[in-house]
Amino acid sequence: MAHPELDLQSMKEWRHAMHQFPELGFEEERTSALVSRSLTEWGYDVHTGLAGTGVVGKLVIGTGEGPKLGLRAEMDALPIQEATGLPWQSRVSGKMHACGHDGHTAIMMGAAKALAKMNAAGQLPGNGILHIIFQPAEEIGGGGGAQRMIEEGLFDHFPCDAIFALHNFPGTPVGHSFFRPGPFMCSSDKVRVRFQGKGGHGAMPELSQDPTLPMAATLMGLQTIISRNLSPFESGVISVGRVAAGASYNIIPDQAELELSVRALQPDVREKLRERIESMALHQAKAYDCTVNTEYELGYPVLVNDPTFSQLMERAAKQTFGNERVETQASPLAASEDFAYMLQKVPGGYLIIGNGDNGHEHGKRLGPCSVHNPHYDFNDDCLPYGAAYWLNLVQLFFSTKATESPAKRGSRLSFISPTEE
Repeated sequence: MAHPELDLQSMKEWRHAMHQFPELGFEEERTSALVSRSLTEWGYDVHTGLAGTGVVGKLVIGTGEGPKLGLRAEMDALPIQEATGLPWQSRVSGKMHACGHDGHTAIMMGAAKALAKMNAAGQLPGNGILHIIFQPAEEIGGGGGAQRMIEEGLFDHFPCDAIFALHNFPGTPVGHSFFRPGPFMCSSDKVRVRFQGKGGHGAMPELSQDPTLPMAATLMGLQTIISRNLSPFESGVISVGRVAAGASYNIIPDQAELELSVRALQPDVREKLRERIESMALHQAKAYDCTVNTEYELGYPVLVNDPTFSQLMERAAKQTFGNERVETQASPLAASEDFAYMLQKVPGGYLIIGNGDNGHEHGKRLGPCSVHNPHYDFNDDCLPYGAAYWLNLVQLFFSTKATESPAKRGSRLSFISPTEE
């Protein structure tokens, strides 16, 4: 039986409703309205309009004189045509919730409703302020929802001593979770390298400066940067996603382009990769009598879990999932997340919860299916786990001094688990 304070039926209904009407970044009008209407009904002080469609609900616990906690969920979908065949499949052509943000929002709404009810009954410990943050446009990349909310005053209007978020992970069993203290998810940058030469007839190459030569040399050279410029204990990825040059077999083009995805797990490695890529492209261009323009678009920064608050996360997660189902030294992830911007401003942490066998085709399960895939669906079975984790984390945070080492606190709570034996 699920914990009685969690309204699981409503959580499923909210998720399915959001799934049927997915909205892309900064377009989450329908979702934002559902969230703000619900929070208002449950007694939160609701603020709308940050980053356009962002919503923040404020809940005063006890006297309100105490630490301030932020919990964040993202609301946007992706430009993908859904192919699950489920009854709640997207009704909007070319758009779907292929990353589980509908599930994350439903989890946060379920937790928010339960916390408001518990607070009204005097069941939450301590004193302080809880800020529930519903963020738009996580999928946009650099300049997305988290960064824009911060720029528009998120932490000025709603100060937080700590902030937390979670994400689902297909293939990891439902009822399991993992994270690691320190750098956990990579930065993500987009790079365009444009070589400029002098075009000409394919039969007379001596009259041209062929830009495909420095492009090809750079493409091959890029593959040595990770292996020959980074320590074996440092992490980075350089992937060439696009190669473009020319329009006909017998014409030497004026320009040639590469587009790269660059990821790093440490901020100093991120800068090192930038320096080496720009230097390599410049010198290869000179070697072949061409010029080059490198456009480096910084995306999400490295996501770093605060070590002290990682201990808080560990206690809350083990109370929720059980000791044997929480991995606290998980391998870092090469994926990136704009929650990293929030963690640059406020310490906290990011937890991954299992999404199990979540893939569907023609309404039937396919087994695990990665995010950003037309057959992906958020697994409703992990809704109670995610919501119970938030309830446990909130109680633990407000029952102790937020900056005190969890090892010194002792357990003073009757924690909530998602199921009762």
